[in-house]
Amino acid sequence: MPKILSDSVDHYENFPVASWLCPPRLRAPIAAIYHFARTADDLADEGDASAQERLEALSAYRQELHSAMQAADVAHPSVTQHSWPHVFSPLHQAISQFALPVQLLDDLLDAFVQDVQHTANGHVYADPSELLDYCRRSANPVGRLLLHLYGVHDHTALKQSDAICTALQLINFWQDLGQDLLRGRNYLNAADLAAHQLSLTEVMACLNNPSLPPPERLTQWMTQQVQEARALMLFGAPLVHRVPGRAGWELRLVVQGGLRILDKIEALNYNTLHHRPKLRVWDGGLMLWRALWM
Repeated sequence: MPKILSDSVDHYENFPVASWLCPPRLRAPIAAIYHFARTADDLADEGDASAQERLEALSAYRQELHSAMQAADVAHPSVTQHSWPHVFSPLHQAISQFALPVQLLDDLLDAFVQDVQHTANGHVYADPSELLDYCRRSANPVGRLLLHLYGVHDHTALKQSDAICTALQLINFWQDLGQDLLRGRNYLNAADLAAHQLSLTEVMACLNNPSLPPPERLTQWMTQQVQEARALMLFGAPLVHRVPGRAGWELRLVVQGGLRILDKIEALNYNTLHHRPKLRVWDGGLMLWRALWM
């Protein structure tokens, strides 16, 4: 999931979790969605489990999701969760109360499974469209779930939400480029590498030698990625005027947080192979100022 804004459990996420800006009646379902996604992400990414063990855990996790969904469809549910009751008990309540689209939760699990498989197999994305399809399942469901809770369902709003969430996911890829490659997580794609006359071998050689500046061709490629992510974010930005109440202000800060990370990537001359941009305390004031004028 996109890692832009920190939260109270020392993770980075693409949406704040049940903060004071959320209406009280939505704090529980938002927290339930968060903990569902966070736990799945941990199953896919944390610890020293093998790829097969991760896939088995995610399969069991998906079965419990479907059990929670089925229990929400009957008048007197009997829900049994063996491994993650802290996740699925509140999620069951959220599904029951707000008719959450469970397919969106399933899409998130598809993305986590794909990440495990691709990392284990050393997969290289074929082209930008394949990477964007991953974003459709790894990031966009979060925005659509939140819009569902706020009762916003029109086509334009959904497209704007998808643009924001995809932008946040891409920003996460590019801010963590070096760290991800060292962990075997490769979000480069073969078509872009070929178009810029780059090879993964060349990129890895530069990564493993911090004294070696990235080739200009890699800087040009990263410049293009930053521009495309910024364009997506700006396309989605009008959504802040559609989300009601305090949540609209929270979304303004999410958008500005993503844009600020792009500013910092630019300030690093796009060298996120060797440096990871971070938001500092003083960035908050600038983000708030910019949010006021959206």
